[in-house]
Amino acid sequence: MTKTDIETRLKTFIDPHYSVDLITAKAIKKIEIADTNVTVDVELGYAAQSYLETLKNELTELLKTLPEIGEITISVRVKIVSHAVQQNLKPLPNVKNIIAVASGKGGVGKSTTAVNLALALAAEGANVGILDADIYGPSIPMMLGLAGAPESHDNKTMQPKTAFGVQTMSIGYLVSETQAMIWRGPMVTNALRQLLNETRWNDIDYLIIDLPPGTGDIQLTLAQNIPVSGAIIVTTPQDIALLDAQRGLGMFEKVNVPVLGLVENMSVHICSNCGHEEAIFGTGGGAAMAEINKIECLGALPLDIEIREQADVGAPIVVANPQSRVAQIYRDIARKMTAKLALKPKDFSSKFPNIVVQNPS
Repeated sequence: MTKTDIETRLKTFIDPHYSVDLITAKAIKKIEIADTNVTVDVELGYAAQSYLETLKNELTELLKTLPEIGEITISVRVKIVSHAVQQNLKPLPNVKNIIAVASGKGGVGKSTTAVNLALALAAEGANVGILDADIYGPSIPMMLGLAGAPESHDNKTMQPKTAFGVQTMSIGYLVSETQAMIWRGPMVTNALRQLLNETRWNDIDYLIIDLPPGTGDIQLTLAQNIPVSGAIIVTTPQDIALLDAQRGLGMFEKVNVPVLGLVENMSVHICSNCGHEEAIFGTGGGAAMAEINKIECLGALPLDIEIREQADVGAPIVVANPQSRVAQIYRDIARKMTAKLALKPKDFSSKFPNIVVQNPS
């Protein structure tokens, strides 16, 4: 039995989140053989705390099929690193990766999806933040049961407000709930920059930015001036939603922000009385759009009354009912989303020294 034998066997295992084998994903960090005993070190690049034991057991069972193999020792860990952003930009201090959650139109459940994905990543062991970039209609404070102005320890920067272990910032903390934000584009984009850059984020693995719908000033500001590692598109199966989602996807492609995948929300309606499922917005639209654009449909979420009810009372379903089917779908999407990011090029800007040219004296 050789190292090549083990690698060949490991290549037959397709990680359900990477969608490739662990060798291709460069997740196998060490293979050691001592007599007939084998040690394998696996390092996943995405948030996956709930999956580690399952992966360990599945790999152990796989290697047991090798002839004359002895004791098998498999260690599995997670290491989240910064990934490349747009050209000429660098990741923010204390924020490894920014993931934008976007949609082409309103009413598709984008903010609810963003909040539950942030909470799902936290449940999977990541340090997570969420920035509410919808200046005109901030909803994150209500969904997370937060209110009041953020603290400032130096009168220059703001401390993020925290809910369920997730750091958050929103214009909703700074203005009254009833105050209309009658601002033109430049004021809105400046507000976004301040919320992002003047918040003292603390050791964030993933900062989720909940974008407003459309492809206007906020989206272009984020795409051109804010270091984004990747984006996901939220849509429904309805044709008009898919048409607008396609425009959002096209915008990210034009500014070289990789789209990590698509989330189909409201895929089926689940009756709260009898449990009957009905595809009231159509079927297969998200999968078809993903196939056309050669991206992955990360998951399909039902139109479930509990999702809305829990968001309205400030305890989203991922934390209110973590064992529910819907919460598990959110966690699966979160793992797949960050796994797709883990396959993207890493950021090496911090490795390069700053070069200073001085005039000779």
